[in-house]
Amino acid sequence: MNTTGRINPRVDLVVATIGRINELDRLLSSLEAQSFKEFRLIVIDQNDDGRCAEVLGRHTQTLSILQLSSLPGLSRARNVGLRHIAADLVAFPDDDCWYPPDLLERVVGELAAHRDFAGISVQSTDRNGRPSNMRWDHDGGRIDRLNIWKRAISYSFFLRRSVVDAVGDFAEELGAGSGTEWGSGEETDYLLRAIEAGFALQYEPALVVHHESPRPDFTREAARKAYRSGLGNGRVLRRHRYPRWFVIYRVVQLMGGAGLFLLRGQPGKARFYFAMSVGRARGWLRSRASA
Repeated sequence: MNTTGRINPRVDLVVATIGRINELDRLLSSLEAQSFKEFRLIVIDQNDDGRCAEVLGRHTQTLSILQLSSLPGLSRARNVGLRHIAADLVAFPDDDCWYPPDLLERVVGELAAHRDFAGISVQSTDRNGRPSNMRWDHDGGRIDRLNIWKRAISYSFFLRRSVVDAVGDFAEELGAGSGTEWGSGEETDYLLRAIEAGFALQYEPALVVHHESPRPDFTREAARKAYRSGLGNGRVLRRHRYPRWFVIYRVVQLMGGAGLFLLRGQPGKARFYFAMSVGRARGWLRSRASA
């Protein structure tokens, strides 16, 4: 465990990390530059070789860091971190994202000004300011069951402690490293549970967190990963009882992309999006018994 000894943080940042050093160092450097200082970093190390010790050691004089460990699995690691939260506001930055210097100050200010917001999601952009990782809504507003897919991703949202206390743990069978076939969906499931519990979540695209878009090589292995991601997405759609028309829309959307890439002579991309669409459909169908 590493800590500067600071107590009573106003924000707890729960970071699960595995396999990344330079990216984690970039995140920590961006946190050192925050204009708002009343936060703590809870790092859950899933490496088995102690590789995080050096990079965390470079920042313990300037950051309040609690270092924990867990077995593999993103949701599993976050749940370990949730056992140690003490702040009024909780977020889950990826180990390869980074924060603009004023992000925490602006998020805290927005939540202070809007007591009806139980949480805020911000937009993700790459280093050049382009929207990253998905197609984000241009307009802000309340997050609901239909627009959540364009307004939130795991590292983009900040939740009041009351939400976390009410929703509880992330679903450990969902997401990266879960050991199941359900390769995504844990953050969407978490926020949908918050919405279903009556919490009001707001999307504010004027606020941003930085994260590069993934650059898959569109090999057969990338397609298999896309298929597992689709399975997890489909399971979430079934678990939260989305109407059939919306499920069809979500599947056909990807099918259309696959067809377009095939016509453009990009078979690798076509295979990638086709695999994700098939996974999304099968995830929804396979989850019928547990819905």
